[in-house]
Amino acid sequence: DREGIEMMTQEEFMDVLALHRQGFTITDIARAVGHHPATVSAWIKRGGPPAGRRLDPADRVVSDHWAGRIVELLEGNANLLGTSVERLLRAEGFEGSYPTLIRNLREIRGVRTRRSPAVSVPIETAAAEEFQFDWSDCNPWGQLWGLGELHCFGAILCFSRRRHWWFAPSIDRSHTFEGLVRFFEDVGGVAGIGRCDRMGALGTSRGKTFRFCPEALEFAAYHGFAFKACAAGDAKRKGKCERPFRELKEAFFQELVVEGPPISIGELNRRAQAWLEREVHPRPHRATGAAPAERLQAELPLLAPVPRVRFDTARREPRVVGIPVPLVEVDGVAYSAPPALVGAAVEVRLPVDQGIVEIRAYGAVVATHRIAPRGSPPVWDPAHRREAEAMALAPHGRRHLVALPDPEVVQTRLDLGPGDYDVDEPDLGRYDVEVFGPGCGCGGGR
Repeated sequence: DREGIEMMTQEEFMDVLALHRQGFTITDIARAVGHHPATVSAWIKRGGPPAGRRLDPADRVVSDHWAGRIVELLEGNANLLGTSVERLLRAEGFEGSYPTLIRNLREIRGVRTRRSPAVSVPIETAAAEEFQFDWSDCNPWGQLWGLGELHCFGAILCFSRRRHWWFAPSIDRSHTFEGLVRFFEDVGGVAGIGRCDRMGALGTSRGKTFRFCPEALEFAAYHGFAFKACAAGDAKRKGKCERPFRELKEAFFQELVVEGPPISIGELNRRAQAWLEREVHPRPHRATGAAPAERLQAELPLLAPVPRVRFDTARREPRVVGIPVPLVEVDGVAYSAPPALVGAAVEVRLPVDQGIVEIRAYGAVVATHRIAPRGSPPVWDPAHRREAEAMALAPHGRRHLVALPDPEVVQTRLDLGPGDYDVDEPDLGRYDVEVFGPGCGCGGGR
């Protein structure tokens, strides 16, 4: 953390050594002397602070203008990282040093510290060997900005550290596939292994075993890679994807609070992509020492190509058109289908991020509707409604008759011409039956 790069006086260092001998942790010592834990740890390892250097008093403080601007930024969002404050001020023309800026920040709000991480070692991956992906819950921000349910799909190439963020209102299977396809298109290729946690959208867990669903295996085969799920409790195995989510929420989101929140998820995606291209990809990575944009150029020739025909990430489900009303239910809302398909099996298709629902039958789209909010009344295509009403109001006796184009043809066919059409009473004597006449008490029947 760059906030830990600063000077320490000899008196402060003696206090640090005394506390260290007494068994205090680095975090406790840093809190006591008012320095960042990284600074305390570095000087303990080096055996003391470097010789003091003379600074011009003007270099130790920021001007009244920039001091006032820092106060304004912190009033807008007191949780801004020092690096975020520096980015915002640099864009406005600030030319002071980073340590000078941090000293001013600490005078205003104190030291920002965090718990020391557990011991770990980096996991090295070769170029084009692996990418990692996961979802991060951003619902508090979605509610704050009036965007509704909000999640961030994050993916990263493990060798180059090229990141991709995509915000969506759902974490279902089709949105996961869409996030992966957008990631492949963004980086320009596909690595050999896609590592994730035990996502319910991609498979099912049975004890220590996780099985990917057929749709996920079909998706992986189509793009030429293999899914790998982390073992239970082994979240660090995909830490390259998890760690950037901290910068997402502590830097990018906090800067949006100052600059102005997005008015839609689409705008949020555009601003996130621009922020990554401006602030992350050109910046040397802490672990690799090289910028992700530079390492991507070395990794790109080894990636498998993105398929020329885009994978259909739409949600597809079978349905049966209702009887007698030709409606199809999707997510609590009924949508009309052609009345001729009453009782027929159809497929509903919901393309990701398009806000429409398609009804398909016999290999063709037979109806398209805008998606309505859950609980809305039935959504009708005007043509479907007119056709259904005409069929419902038709006389029942004529439903099985063939309509003829010319009424005169019917009259001609019913005109039998002149003649005697009286029929003699049938002679029933030749049948071995008893005939009863009127008044026999049987109604004149046989």
